[in-house]
Amino acid sequence: MAVDAQRNIPAWHRGKVAGWLVTVDHKRIGILYIATAGFFFALSGFLALLIRTQLANADGGVITGNAYNEVVTMHGTGMVFFVVVPILAGLANFLVPLMIGAPDMAFPRLNALSYWLYLFAGLVFCFSFFAAGGAANTGWTAYPPLSVIAPGNGQDLWILSLHIASISSLLGAINFIVTIHNMRTRGMSWMRIPLFVWSIEIYAWLLLFVLPVLSAGLTLLLLERQFPDTFDFFVPTGEGEGGSPILYQHVFWFFGHPEVYIMILPAMGIVSEILPVFARKPIFGYKAIAFSTVAIGFFSMLVWAHHMFTVGMPTYLNIWFMLASMVIAVPTGIKIFNWLATLWRGNITLETPMLYALGFLSVFTIGGLSGIYLAAFPIDWQVHDTYFVVAHFHYVLFGGSVLAILGGLFYWWPKIFGRFLSDRLGKWSFAFIFVGFNLTFFPQHLLGLIGMPRRVYTYRDDGLWEAYNLASTIGSYVMGIGMLILLVAIVKSIHGRRAGNDPWQADTLEWYTTSPPPPHNFDEVPYVTSARPLYDLRRRLRDAESGA
Repeated sequence: MAVDAQRNIPAWHRGKVAGWLVTVDHKRIGILYIATAGFFFALSGFLALLIRTQLANADGGVITGNAYNEVVTMHGTGMVFFVVVPILAGLANFLVPLMIGAPDMAFPRLNALSYWLYLFAGLVFCFSFFAAGGAANTGWTAYPPLSVIAPGNGQDLWILSLHIASISSLLGAINFIVTIHNMRTRGMSWMRIPLFVWSIEIYAWLLLFVLPVLSAGLTLLLLERQFPDTFDFFVPTGEGEGGSPILYQHVFWFFGHPEVYIMILPAMGIVSEILPVFARKPIFGYKAIAFSTVAIGFFSMLVWAHHMFTVGMPTYLNIWFMLASMVIAVPTGIKIFNWLATLWRGNITLETPMLYALGFLSVFTIGGLSGIYLAAFPIDWQVHDTYFVVAHFHYVLFGGSVLAILGGLFYWWPKIFGRFLSDRLGKWSFAFIFVGFNLTFFPQHLLGLIGMPRRVYTYRDDGLWEAYNLASTIGSYVMGIGMLILLVAIVKSIHGRRAGNDPWQADTLEWYTTSPPPPHNFDEVPYVTSARPLYDLRRRLRDAESGA
């Protein structure tokens, strides 16, 4: 049947280029997502190096103040909207059908549309650099009134690109939910699906709930920019009249805080897949990790205003958001202790995916602990909008999400392309990235505590400010070297060592098919009897061979 289906495809659809342009194969779409996000990662990383080069010395003159604001805005927006979320969507596109034993996503054409909308949004985002007046320069949060009165078209293109990206993510989220709910193979109950699939399930629901709120806020922002005499949603016009800038902050962070967990939950799912494989143990507390994923998703929608402790909310609201923010640490702590218990007395092998997973575990814990500090509003009052906050969210998002994603790429690369990434280069890349990351962002905690505000493009040499900034800049270039080593490993993998179907001796269904998988994914799928179907299959084969 699969061969007949292939024969019915027009010849030009099977071309080396056209085959990718018209594909509805979830695996190819996943690869397109990953490759496109890789381009935006390089662009956003270059902007980050530009930021650090400007701040390496007091009174730096590498770029102007306005250009610096553009770079900061585009770096933050690019990393959040065009790198982390899409690359996770790419991994999920490739892996979720394989992990649940499905032949494809539920809506293949909708899946393709989701990718092409993402690419179009990214192009609009990049073209905003060439807009009249330059790119958006109001920060990735685009707070009014600055984002309303900012001249030029860059801010309008920024809004348009996020609108298109939101539609892309919404279509993808609907597809993931329907696929996971309706296309699981025989025997795969909810308590037998892989933990990465659990994380994508909650990731998709969160996108479905919060993206419409962001879209509404951006629509109101665009209307007020284009018709300032007609609409006044966010900019006050007089004493007690007109719009409210605080309203925009509520709208933005109702999206923005769940967005943090949209980026981190799939990363946690990746780590939950890697650790048991390289510890040679089943995951400790499967149900606890699965239900803690649901709990984190639920509580993430109740804590948005802990980003707004300094706007003058009543004390009782500050207390509510402080306590809610601390409660969310409980299911997160459950995950961390379960991961540690999985490692305890395991037969650990330090392959590259495991190194990245362990790096995630250590760095994300540091970021989580500083988040507990920031959840206490008297402390937040002191360090709000300082480099302490910059350090915190980079420990959570880069040290958390990106380290896990890189570990996931090394782990699933053999399945995606049929060849290994170099383990030697992988370990070197991890060493440079891990050391460079901590050298970059740990001093920023100290900068925040001694008063350096974020989003300033120059400063006078005041005590340790210049020393900490120089250390941070050196760390960013060390991290950049690690990324270049990773790029070399990717290029070398074109002619790298071939991988078998199950090179890691893993336990989930994606390793049951060939590497790379055929268009139809599986010739047959074994009946699933637990959350470790391949372990069960190997055990039955051993029993049969021993005559048991």
